[in-house]
Amino acid sequence: MPHITRRSLAAATAVLLGATALTACGSSGSGDEGGAASGPVSLTYWAWAPGMDKVAALWNAEHPDIQVTVQKQASGDDLVTKIITATKAHKGPDLVQAEYQALPTLVSNDALADIAPEVQGAKDKFAPGIWQQTTFGGEAVYALPQDSGPLMFFYREDLFKQYGLTVPTTWDEFAETARALKKKAPKKALTTFSANDAGLFAGLSQQAGAKWWTFEGDTWKVGIEDAATKKVTDFWGGLVAEGAVDNQPMYTPAWNKALNTGEQLAWVSAVWAPGTLTTAAPDTKGKWAMAPLPQWNKGETATGSWGGSSTAVTTDSKHKAAAAKFATWLNTDPKALEALVKESGIYPAATAAQTSGALAQAPAFFPNQADFYTRAAEIAKTTAPAAWGPNVNVAYTSFKDEFGKAAKAKSGFDAALAKVQTTTVADLSKQGFEVAK
Repeated sequence: MPHITRRSLAAATAVLLGATALTACGSSGSGDEGGAASGPVSLTYWAWAPGMDKVAALWNAEHPDIQVTVQKQASGDDLVTKIITATKAHKGPDLVQAEYQALPTLVSNDALADIAPEVQGAKDKFAPGIWQQTTFGGEAVYALPQDSGPLMFFYREDLFKQYGLTVPTTWDEFAETARALKKKAPKKALTTFSANDAGLFAGLSQQAGAKWWTFEGDTWKVGIEDAATKKVTDFWGGLVAEGAVDNQPMYTPAWNKALNTGEQLAWVSAVWAPGTLTTAAPDTKGKWAMAPLPQWNKGETATGSWGGSSTAVTTDSKHKAAAAKFATWLNTDPKALEALVKESGIYPAATAAQTSGALAQAPAFFPNQADFYTRAAEIAKTTAPAAWGPNVNVAYTSFKDEFGKAAKAKSGFDAALAKVQTTTVADLSKQGFEVAK
């Protein structure tokens, strides 16, 4: 994404879910009102990750001059809407946990402060593709990365051996593996194409080089129908149409059963997949292995991301420097990161924490792959840049509707992609953004 400033974003006058344009909120700048010199600073942190209060307690015990209170919130669009509403009333918290794809919406509504001066030196602690999601490729820093979800390939090691399958390193090999399995075991499938979570498709498109939203001046350009995404759409749509992969949605009882019984041999997912497999396929513990995501061209090393969030300081905070100090500690300090892993169950965005502390050993569900997190950390470094926009929620809903119909019909994927594009453009225009034709 090109360089974006809050001023240029705010000039587009868009807000989430059709609300009216916002006036600038009263930011305290880089200074603190009522800072440590005149008494303890009290900060409020809106977050949804479990156990975040326990992590903050570690900070509070060591920083009597800056005390943080965690207020548990809902996640997703509900929290974004609540933050924007609070910003309009100048009653926002000091800090918020925000998903990466929500940051452009929050910045366009002047809800997040630029904390670049307060977090100098933090950039090198994160993979470039992750850091970019909090800066939009510019000099302003609107949040610090907290957790990430690099995409990987998970497969039943025992069944691959049984059917004589080789772990694919390219998407062409992936397709041939799916076809080979169907010939050997017609009732089984390598994996499924699911439309009930757009995050996976977005990550796959990200790996291919897609840039769904870009920004120049006061104008947004929507590229959901770009060449990279068309390539991903044609690939998966083609496999579904020929019956090489399944078309049932994820997270259903039928999907759980397919994983648990070995009817589905693999899953393209993120680093957090072991936790899902623990409950979805409990009988398969120790039978799975993880490998890098297949590549479009042999020899490449790029992955996409599925999920992840950041810690941002709001423009309403009267203690910007103190809030940024806590955010930096939370996402870069070894003690804090180990607590985040243990208490909140996250995969930290900070590269140093991805193979240390609580992640020094493999997930319990993968006892056969001792180097799980070592390999995961290498994959995470290759995360491709993402390009988010102010109405990700609209695009994701349209994807679920249109690609859901295409998956069920096993046809019409190109038309589904075109519909997501036009729906997203129309919504941006309706909200008041200038949109390139």
